[in-house]
Amino acid sequence: MQFEPMTAKPTLLITRKLPEAVEARAARDYRAKLNIADDPPDGQRLVREAEGADGILCTTTDRLDAATIGRLPQSVRVIATFSVGHEHIDLNAARTRGLIVCNTPDVLTDATADIALLLILGAARRASEGEQMIRGDQWFGWAPTHMLGIHLGGKRLGILGMGRIGRAVAARARSFGMVIHYHNREPLAPKLALGAKYHATPESLLAVSDILSIHAPLTPETRHFLDSRRIALLPARAIVVNTARGGVVHDDDLIAALRTGRVAAAGLDVFEGEPKIHPDYRTLPNTFLLPHLGSATRETREAMGFRALDNLDDHFAGRPPRDRIA
Repeated sequence: MQFEPMTAKPTLLITRKLPEAVEARAARDYRAKLNIADDPPDGQRLVREAEGADGILCTTTDRLDAATIGRLPQSVRVIATFSVGHEHIDLNAARTRGLIVCNTPDVLTDATADIALLLILGAARRASEGEQMIRGDQWFGWAPTHMLGIHLGGKRLGILGMGRIGRAVAARARSFGMVIHYHNREPLAPKLALGAKYHATPESLLAVSDILSIHAPLTPETRHFLDSRRIALLPARAIVVNTARGGVVHDDDLIAALRTGRVAAAGLDVFEGEPKIHPDYRTLPNTFLLPHLGSATRETREAMGFRALDNLDDHFAGRPPRDRIA
């Protein structure tokens, strides 16, 4: 929305550089404090730069823990995060402080599902090894047994977390002839499950997951969920794919399973502690690794920014934000 000419525009702190179209809209409708250099602020600097701001448009790289939220200027009344995930924001602290918090669901579903399929294909067909062979001029010709991978048709795809993204992955996987299994807190209605088999426990799902695709949020309960005990439940030579949050995977345990071949391959777009990922992932030939590209299309990132601004517009116009989470 565009504010009336005689109405003072709210001041909005934008913590990272966003797509040009998003920044242009923010500058039009707000007194926007932009991060032109895209230098990620730490908590202390974020608090300092929020002085005089009415709202904050943050990203997943901003750690808005209880201490940071407690130090925010009293002028700040709303936080919109440029993400679906919100584990970087202490929602309880925000509620205590009386802050409204919003996220950006829906708009990144397809882009993230596309990356999940890319990771499944890349891991199954040894794409990283093949590309390195070409770039290193180590390909010496076709051979009947060269670079044999895993065929996807008929494989059981286990989806841990059958929300919007999980269902979009399932829709894509069906076109490859994969059989869909899933675990959720509750089974889906038949019109959403579309024949996918529900598992009441994640352990039951793991036992049938020739390919495991992780779409669970990072919570205290899911942190390091995929550890050595649960990896042992997977079928031999399974593939692990993660486009959710890196902390759901126990890195040392997955790396050990990749080394022994207990897990055939892994396709990973997210990592615990990123961008400082576990260095051993880089040394393994059976990993297909991407730098958190799940939502990284121009169209998607613009839609995320516009959705965040929609929520801010609602708040400052006196309407309940569509995507309020606190």
